[in-house]
Amino acid sequence: MSQDSLKARAASLLEHAGVHLDGLGATDMHVHDDRVYARVFAHGSLGLGESYMDGWWDADDLAGMFTRLLGARIDTELRSLDTLLAHLKARFVNLQRGEHAFDIGRVHYDLGNALFRAMLGKRLVYSCGYWAEADNLDDAQVAKLDLICRKLRLKPGQRVLDIGCGWGEALKYAAETYGVEGVGITVSQEQAEFARELCDGLPVEIRLQDYRELDEPFDAIFSIGMFEHVGALNYRTYFEVARRCLREDGLFLLHSIGSNSAQNRPDPWIEKYIFPNSMIPTAAQVTGALQDLFVVEDWHNFGADYDRTLMAWRANFDAAWPQLSEQYDDRFRRMWRFYLAVSAAVFRSRRDQLWQLTLSPHGVPGGLRVPR
Repeated sequence: MSQDSLKARAASLLEHAGVHLDGLGATDMHVHDDRVYARVFAHGSLGLGESYMDGWWDADDLAGMFTRLLGARIDTELRSLDTLLAHLKARFVNLQRGEHAFDIGRVHYDLGNALFRAMLGKRLVYSCGYWAEADNLDDAQVAKLDLICRKLRLKPGQRVLDIGCGWGEALKYAAETYGVEGVGITVSQEQAEFARELCDGLPVEIRLQDYRELDEPFDAIFSIGMFEHVGALNYRTYFEVARRCLREDGLFLLHSIGSNSAQNRPDPWIEKYIFPNSMIPTAAQVTGALQDLFVVEDWHNFGADYDRTLMAWRANFDAAWPQLSEQYDDRFRRMWRFYLAVSAAVFRSRRDQLWQLTLSPHGVPGGLRVPR
């Protein structure tokens, strides 16, 4: 197909979503290199993301443009061999086992604490904030941490496990505010070192450890933004580990992105550049994996809040770029902005959700009134 034909096809698809080539709107696409059309039709989202990183096109409102494209389901027209390979690999190969369990730490979370400090705000909490009554990122993150503690009914003296503790902020908050002691595990060396320093003086232990190695009792467990890295082939094992570690009268809170789709399809660009071996779970996969292990006391969806969280992260990132540019190049800047914009669009268009599941081993006698 000729370049003119590819351009015409691209223009037609974009028009269907209300996006125009070289138009005057904020969500219009401005092309700087006509090779972008062949690259996108050959490689789908991977080609779209890489061509943006290479400066071949721009949009003033990148998140808004992607929201229009996702709303019109233009992405279904761009599935390529790369998409198929990513899907097959995720479905049939256990990419999160053994040494691969630590890939996400090395590739993403070890990018440098300076980057995440600049982007995430006062607290290094790399997951969706709770904006029900908050009007800024820092308050939304505190509200989320407190909501989790209240849902788990934490009390002084309890021993709490954080599966995928990140930089330790959730355990620090729980220890300081609710008087618990805890253990946090992570697969990131930089996160572990930071969390140990952050929680110094508190009854909190931070380990560089795979969750599958856990076998000790806890009064409560939470896992915030880690389940997305577990992989469908390991979901049952994950819940079995949580069940064997949770006391009979304990509660487990799972905070995870979730997909509306019947079958999840890893995105090739996200897989290559942002979150290797990641997979967004479906509701059916979650319920199937926890069957006969836990009672679902509550299933809370506040996925629309992730849009506001991501936009706040992007504003922080942009404001900090003059300092960050001493460590990262412009291609990284474009990669990171693309990642944040696409992610915001996914939640803005309600393609993905943010779930908090509150689980008990046998059902709380009389039922559990879960706070909001």
